[in-house]
Amino acid sequence: MNTIQMLDPSSHQHQQKINKDLHVISLPQPVRVPLPLPSIHLRQLLFTAAQLISRSDLSAAHRLISILSSNSSAYGDSSERLVHSFTKALSLRLRLHHHHHHPIFHKFNPPKSFMMTPRCNIDIYSDQYDSVLQSSHLSLNQITPFIRFNQFTANQAILEVIIHQQNIHIIDFDIIHGVQWPPLMQAIANHHPPPSLRLSATGTNLNTLRQTGDRLSKFAHSLGLKFTFHPLLLPNTNNQTLIVDHLIHHLSAVLLLPTETLAVNFDLYLHRHLNNRNKLLLLLRKIKSMNPKVVTLSEKEAYHNNPIFLSRFTEAMNYYTAVFESLEATLPPNSRERVEVEQVWFGREIADIVAEEGDCRSERHERFRSWDVMMVSAGFRKVPLSGYALSQARLLLRLHYPCEGYNLEVVDDSFFLGWGDQSLIFLFLLGIDR
Repeated sequence: MNTIQMLDPSSHQHQQKINKDLHVISLPQPVRVPLPLPSIHLRQLLFTAAQLISRSDLSAAHRLISILSSNSSAYGDSSERLVHSFTKALSLRLRLHHHHHHPIFHKFNPPKSFMMTPRCNIDIYSDQYDSVLQSSHLSLNQITPFIRFNQFTANQAILEVIIHQQNIHIIDFDIIHGVQWPPLMQAIANHHPPPSLRLSATGTNLNTLRQTGDRLSKFAHSLGLKFTFHPLLLPNTNNQTLIVDHLIHHLSAVLLLPTETLAVNFDLYLHRHLNNRNKLLLLLRKIKSMNPKVVTLSEKEAYHNNPIFLSRFTEAMNYYTAVFESLEATLPPNSRERVEVEQVWFGREIADIVAEEGDCRSERHERFRSWDVMMVSAGFRKVPLSGYALSQARLLLRLHYPCEGYNLEVVDDSFFLGWGDQSLIFLFLLGIDR
């Protein structure tokens, strides 16, 4: 059985080259400040503040958020860190949506270090901000299974489908650094004769796309693998409808060779387009028309697309409580990477879910059942993951994340990665009737 090699991302030459391409992000040194309020009380105050905002009692909400911002810390236990991130998000919500309607917010000036999270109307597309996000994404890949589980399992499933094929074409949506693909490239390079691989990849930063393509091309050359990389540049905007239009246009221009076997990879991506389901269905039907051999889809097992603010806030609190607890159980409190992942990567997600409304909100996660129905309506059918893929996914968790809190379940031909009683991520495969 062909197997994706489980490599330590911190030692992989592709990972090392990525680190060199990024600026070093300077984070403040962890200084533990004693909190005058226990964490459980802070969580209660946090939920009360959200209730006050939902009732438009802005003066009372402002007072509670001021208390929370003064008493929360990014360097406490998991509960304190969670309160800190959600307090920032509530503060941002007040600043974005209510300061024009209430005079008290003209004097609401939290510390700059507390108000770091950007929104869609602010220019967050600078190279500096992009570099910060890229660095936190790499840290997320190194210290948690949330990315590696999806990518490793998807790679194993793709490998089992494309085995013995001589011409392989993969379309990857939002490739970022491309860390998913070197293990797959290694696996198929061991075939005799090795097949050719064509990778078409979307992204919003042309420099990042080019750097990723260059790294993957050099790695393929070192393996003796025939490889071509095609960047598909998307507009750097929060207008998701416009992005879908560009995606459909790009896909219409992608050359499909009759001798190629096509695989499509959606890794924590499609939820961004749920603000316009009709457009998303057009995109999915376009993918189906390209006749892929396999489609891999992974998403968060959460409902962060509720139009009601308080319901969305409560769901997010439950979900990210499990995420922050998993980080605390597996990493020391003074871990720089842990702070970076919590405050930058997950902090950005929390701010989007809590602070944003309308088209500015892109973290629109929905549960497995919703995606199952949508993919069927677009013309796809579920394909079971193999028992071997399951054993390899369990081996990945056991070798790299030997903590009893993580668990892996199989439900309705889909893999679910969770922490304790909370499912966090699911992955399943799709095919089409031929």
